[in-house]
Amino acid sequence: MLAKVLSSALLGIDAYTVDVEVDTARGLPSFSTVGLPDNAIKESRDRVKSAIKNSGYSFPPKRITVNLAPADIKKEGTNFDLPVAIGILAAEGVVECPALEEYLIVGELSLDGRVRPIRGALSVAVCARNKGKKVVLPVENSREAAVVDGVEVYGVGNLSQLVEFLNGNLAIPPVAFDPLDPCANRGSGAADMADVKGQAHVKRALEVAAAGGHNVLMVGPPGSGKTMLARRLSTILPNLSLDEAIEVTKVQSVAGVLDRHDGLVTERPFRSPHHTISDVGLTGGGRVPRPGEVSLAHNGVLFLDELPEFRRSALEVLRTPLEDGRVTIARAMITVAYPSSFMLVGAMNPCPCGYLGDHKKECTCSPAQIQSYRGRISGPLLDRIDIHCDVPSVSFAELDGDATGESSSAVKERVDRARVIQAKRFAGGAVYSNSRMEPQDIGKFCRLESNSRNLLETAVERLGLSARAYTRVLKVARSIADLQGAEEIMLEHISEAIQYRTLDRPVT
Repeated sequence: MLAKVLSSALLGIDAYTVDVEVDTARGLPSFSTVGLPDNAIKESRDRVKSAIKNSGYSFPPKRITVNLAPADIKKEGTNFDLPVAIGILAAEGVVECPALEEYLIVGELSLDGRVRPIRGALSVAVCARNKGKKVVLPVENSREAAVVDGVEVYGVGNLSQLVEFLNGNLAIPPVAFDPLDPCANRGSGAADMADVKGQAHVKRALEVAAAGGHNVLMVGPPGSGKTMLARRLSTILPNLSLDEAIEVTKVQSVAGVLDRHDGLVTERPFRSPHHTISDVGLTGGGRVPRPGEVSLAHNGVLFLDELPEFRRSALEVLRTPLEDGRVTIARAMITVAYPSSFMLVGAMNPCPCGYLGDHKKECTCSPAQIQSYRGRISGPLLDRIDIHCDVPSVSFAELDGDATGESSSAVKERVDRARVIQAKRFAGGAVYSNSRMEPQDIGKFCRLESNSRNLLETAVERLGLSARAYTRVLKVARSIADLQGAEEIMLEHISEAIQYRTLDRPVT
């Protein structure tokens, strides 16, 4: 007999429907799967057979053929264990076939019939909603899938429980989850900008960066607080919107790093990979494409400490994600795209020894060594970093004093007001922050009066700024003006923005 079960597979961070067709016929016992399955799917025959037997059902000694349609797309993973098992039982009359038409089923099976969690449950729930189906998946994934509005989500713990549910002998209530509360009441955590002693001008630079979504590079000697400051940047960023939270959750779910107890990611990601990371680890890819660090940092912060120590090839592949906000991975049989809209925060020493310009220790590096060290970061990548900020060592008086700076909540209030201004400015378009302005937006919203234009012209000529760096200065100046609630970009705004291009100045 023939039975069909609707299931789903992942393509990038999105899911598409797959028809799991199961045919049982008389003949020598066999079990074959067609439809471009990978090894994990081919091995499912052993898991499915044991799960059916250990759940108290008879595995048919027949010729079993499983087709995964559409058959021209490579299928990967273990999502099809549960629908294949249900399809076999439906073909044998154990499960009532009409009941299957309402559901999209995914899940991995253990040998004892338990249903194990999967990757990409949120994407699967979105796919089910688009098809007008209810979704059945592992109970561990149920809170994650229930984030999607407009779809009924049922979590099951084992195969026999699902069989009884489909036959109407067991009532399983749909999972209810309200995603608005976690987004609105995001905890600030223990980290706070007030923890950092001194470095008022660096905190100001990070405030400007947060206000406009700008990339930042901090340059300073060891122990000056670069990492501490970077880890507190997320505390002054605006809260995730519901749409942003769902995007972040989808990426982390597909990558298999989601905490399933929360269901929805409500805080902006902060990723800090080691400098030995490979190109693929940073941008994503592999034989079976997976999101990289740039995608795991989507809608959050990607912090690269000791930036010159990263491989040159790894740094260069950042250029496209920084411009486009997405990564496209092409393989022979598939092309997938992952979102990668993030704030890049880098940290580095000013020279190989780390003490150029330090008032406590003398630098032992020659100008050639300094130039070679800084040259590890290419000009095109440096152009894409809006703010360069010097982070000097902190004096004993500042470290020992009781004075603290502003708290993260106070800074965040100003950042939120600036983001509201930008939301109104770019309403109805694809741009959502000053850092993402297109040339037409710059011409419209970054007009300068004569004194500001003259100052910027002088800076461009003396520093040799590229066209991209020129536009970056205008974008940063627009963010500084927004923090002050100013309609026009004034001379002081341009002056401060130019000061944030320290690495464009020649080494002396």
